[in-house]
Amino acid sequence: MSDAADRTIPDFVPNAAEPVREHLAASTDLATFLRTAGTLTLVERRLIAAQALILLEQNYVHLPLKAAMYAVNPLQRLRLLIHHMERLTPQTMPPEWMFHTEMSEIFHSVRDLHTNYLLPEPFVGKIAFLPFLVERYTDQQGAHFMVTQVAEGFVAPGFTPGVEITHWSGVPIADAVDLVAARFAGSNPEARRSRGVQSLTVRPLRIHLPPFEEWVTISYLDANGTQREFRENWRVVDNLPAFVDADAVSSVAAAQGLDLEADETSRAKVLLFAPRVVAQVQAAAVGEPAPDLRAGEIATTLPNVFRARQVETSAGTFGHLRIFTFSVDDLEAYMEELRRLISLLPDRGLILDVRDNGGGLIFAAEFALQLFTPGRITPEPVQFINTPLNLRICREHQDDPRVNLGAWVPSMDQAVEIGAVFSGAFPLSPEDAANAIGQQYFGPVVLITNARCYSATDIFSAGFQDHRIGPVLGTDQCTGAGGANVWTQDFLTDLLAGEADSPYVRLPKKAGMRVAIRRTLRVLDNSGTPVEDLGITPDELHRMTRADLLQDNTDLLERAGQILQGLAPHAVSITNATAVDGALRLKVTTTNIDRLDVYVDQRPRASLDLVDGQADVTVPDAATARSARVEGFASGRLVASRTEQFQ
Repeated sequence: MSDAADRTIPDFVPNAAEPVREHLAASTDLATFLRTAGTLTLVERRLIAAQALILLEQNYVHLPLKAAMYAVNPLQRLRLLIHHMERLTPQTMPPEWMFHTEMSEIFHSVRDLHTNYLLPEPFVGKIAFLPFLVERYTDQQGAHFMVTQVAEGFVAPGFTPGVEITHWSGVPIADAVDLVAARFAGSNPEARRSRGVQSLTVRPLRIHLPPFEEWVTISYLDANGTQREFRENWRVVDNLPAFVDADAVSSVAAAQGLDLEADETSRAKVLLFAPRVVAQVQAAAVGEPAPDLRAGEIATTLPNVFRARQVETSAGTFGHLRIFTFSVDDLEAYMEELRRLISLLPDRGLILDVRDNGGGLIFAAEFALQLFTPGRITPEPVQFINTPLNLRICREHQDDPRVNLGAWVPSMDQAVEIGAVFSGAFPLSPEDAANAIGQQYFGPVVLITNARCYSATDIFSAGFQDHRIGPVLGTDQCTGAGGANVWTQDFLTDLLAGEADSPYVRLPKKAGMRVAIRRTLRVLDNSGTPVEDLGITPDELHRMTRADLLQDNTDLLERAGQILQGLAPHAVSITNATAVDGALRLKVTTTNIDRLDVYVDQRPRASLDLVDGQADVTVPDAATARSARVEGFASGRLVASRTEQFQ
């Protein structure tokens, strides 16, 4: 390799972890990368803006809400942009980055992380990064911005996890974060600020404009309190690949609820700061044992989705299950692995942690809820906005098993007469499938959320709270508040492919757009409340501490353990089932149960009060039964349920 080529590789890359070293060696500096950008013609720009107008005017479900809440008019801004471009020529059109800026600002004006303008090549699949991560914590002195991760091999004087950032290119760090946050579309101030912090050092270029600066000057206090400073160039590299193809018409693509920015950033953070996960994914792909497991950690076949481990707190030993994403394309494998992992965790209590989870497959989020509760899950209903184009799409695909749009057609037809803004509300997740497995974990559960929880994770968190599965412990005052099913412009184009009068046209140079197509509504006690912009308010609040950021969430897990300590476990188990003289005899063991109801083949067959937690139940004329379900009650409240299949 020549000396000139050597200088293009950052100093830290030769010392990076082996699973990602070759990947990072292909990175380039921002200035070099941007020389390949700027190839959109004027005709292509006009086409992109015209397609954006169609999506926002005819498909965007939250348009009335956003116009009212934020006093914005993205449709008029697009019409003006199109009008101005009609007067331009290829010689007078402004630089391409100005077009991307205007398009991004229009989409960001609605503050919806589902509804995005996606930059074309060469930005597709790329991330811009600095080789460290900054996170925020608070104490009695206020907010602090601390380095929590440094890419393996990166070295600067006194620059290690724990140093506090004071200035960012000469701007006080808190102000710098607010300036970056103002460019983002979070639905509430905490969500925007959280994303502003994260985007200081990691930016997916598909969804964000590239940094204006080619390098950043970082001012910080080292471990001795000495003020130091260094300059670091932005680098650009291919991100790790996405888990799901959201563009092709399929049941998975139709049921997406994903914050693309969070999904891209999550994969980038794995690449930069968690190479052991990359190694575990590589090992799982070829059936090899997982390398580099930590104390108490359980090996998983889906290391980019789950991390399961046993944690010790002063309140006891509990399970800690991190769900990093719901973005999966094999729902059956995901559910089976989730069931397996929770069966291996301590049964005294579970800390279910979905922080930073940007969502994904709505089925994966809603189907998971049944594993933690004896009650029946009611999936969230969703609504289209009533427009002629949405009605046309639903009619065209009312019998299409891939998208199942038939339920919405009658109410949308009726809207022509009665002027209703939204269609009828129907669940996206089939209710029977959302209850097909039933409860699998019988200890108390606490859910941890933060402001980066979005989309399908908002739906999961709302379902957890609405079904009273357990308390919600938030590290922010609200989740990200993304309540919608999202479709891409490519997906919509394919839905009407082959029709000569389709309004959709494939975008040039892999440009893209996404739109919130169906809004979600909460259920049960919060029935009818939209998730969008409101989010889920936690039952208890824990602000992240310095110890949390540097010592693997020690204070947060301690707080969760204290909550679990005050909650009683309730369990019920069929330990034996035999056929005797034409009857079905069940031996049942329970914990903290005072009444037992028994169902055989979905029919109620027995109910008895318990004294010592044990029961022998004989159900006549049931020797050939296919299933039995026992439901346990405490003080009249359903607290545990177990189903056994016999054939």
